[in-house]
Amino acid sequence: MKTTKINVHKFTIGDVDDVDIYAAEPLYAWEKSEAGQWVMANAVETPEWHKRFVNDAYYYIITVTAEFTEDMATFYQLKWGNK
Repeated sequence: MKTTKINVHKFTIGDVDDVDIYAAEPLYAWEKSEAGQWVMANAVETPEWHKRFVNDAYYYIITVTAEFTEDMATFYQLKWGNK
């Protein structure tokens, strides 16, 4: 079974003391959304979130990635991909 990993959610957080705590609420809200529930139910493995600090602007980019079968990845891209 061939799979593909795609970014399913992305948001930013300002330069805070504890980014994990500040990321919790937006991650939880996304997980409870229609797209988030679908991703959690259809991903091959549990989605992962990653944080990256942008030095020149002093904020974090939080990205959620998930691995899907090709059919499920296509479905996701068609329904939620460019929102």
